[in-house]
Amino acid sequence: MMDQTQEAAMNEDALNTSLRKFLKKVGITAQREIEKAVRDGVASGKLKGHDALPAKATITLGGVNLKLEIEGDVELT
Repeated sequence: MMDQTQEAAMNEDALNTSLRKFLKKVGITAQREIEKAVRDGVASGKLKGHDALPAKATITLGGVNLKLEIEGDVELT
C-alpha cells in the first residue's frame, strides 16, 4: 500500500498526458507501417486484397514489469 508521500509524488495529469502522447505515437506509427506493408503485399501479389490478417501488438513498460499483448485481425474488405 502506498503512503501519502508516494501518492503525492505521482501527478495523475502528467501520467495521463504522457501516456496519451505515447499511445498516439504508437498508433500513428503502427498504422502507417501496416498500411505500407499491406499495400506492398497487394502490389506484389502476396495478398489478394480480401484477406484477414492476424495482428498482435505487444506493449512493455520498464520499471513495473508490464507486458501487455493485444491480438486481433486486420481485415482488408
